[in-house]
Amino acid sequence: MKKWHQRIRPLLRKYFDLPSDVLLELPRITMIGQLHVYIENHKGLAVFTDTELRLKMAKGYIQIQGSSFVLKTMLPEEILLEGTISEVKFIP
Repeated sequence: MKKWHQRIRPLLRKYFDLPSDVLLELPRITMIGQLHVYIENHKGLAVFTDTELRLKMAKGYIQIQGSSFVLKTMLPEEILLEGTISEVKFIP
């Protein structure tokens, strides 16, 4: 089954013009300065405090550190975080 996915993904990307982040199950992170971060294609919330947000990914975690964090929007695969962001890190 895994070999089939490895063969079909490049074809889907080429012929249907699908974005790589969707086909490879990668997160899409959009930051506006140090004030907002919008993350798509995550697999769920692991940790949330006023200084840390950790989201599950297909392979590992995304860790965001800072201060005064507020979750403005939280949907099954999207999240909007507001606060002062000091670090964004990928953890395998």
